[in-house]
Amino acid sequence: MAIILVVDDELGIRALLSEILTDEGHTVELAENAAQARGVRERLRPDLVLLDIWMPDVDGISLLKEWGANAQLSMPVIMMSGHGTIDTAVEATKHGAMAFLEKPITLQKLLRAVDQALVKPSQRLAVAIAGQRMDAPAFATAEMTLGAAVGLTAAPALQGPLSEQSFSLDRPLREARDAFEKSYFEFHLARENGSMTRVADKTGLERTHLYRKLKQLGVDLTRNKRGSGQ
Repeated sequence: MAIILVVDDELGIRALLSEILTDEGHTVELAENAAQARGVRERLRPDLVLLDIWMPDVDGISLLKEWGANAQLSMPVIMMSGHGTIDTAVEATKHGAMAFLEKPITLQKLLRAVDQALVKPSQRLAVAIAGQRMDAPAFATAEMTLGAAVGLTAAPALQGPLSEQSFSLDRPLREARDAFEKSYFEFHLARENGSMTRVADKTGLERTHLYRKLKQLGVDLTRNKRGSGQ
């Protein structure tokens, strides 16, 4: 498991990402601005940084450039933004970012990007060399070739849960309720391609509450990731 630094000026984003990544077994450090991020990076040498682009003092791209210019970009960096463009993604990768995530960040894309970023440096080097031989833009080739490097292949389309299911009522109320709720959330996760934001909107739950509920019910959050390939 890794030490991951999350840099974002929004408290809700920091709290949500911290909870998700901690549940995955990682150690998470938080920073709300560039100054705090510099301090954590110097003190802990994180294995990965999730860096927001739009921050009030020093923006994420500027901090990324600073780390690169000072030979401090010793860890992979994933950029995040709710207002990103193709040009922004290209600029981020040009200055050393490994990936770009658009907010709201789906659970599958977050976990996949983190898993890919934490592969061994030698594998990342092989991916970078392979990516230079492809014609696609850098931010796209990095993801495609990295998936190949760690053995990811496109999974066949899986049929999601049916909208109508049968439940045994000859069981304790709690067990029956949990079985129904698990099927209910699995259905909506499959329908919404695993987007926690859209499922939260559909079910009327706040995202953090939703994530806790899914963990409590034992919902396999990786199944939609494998099925959707997103």
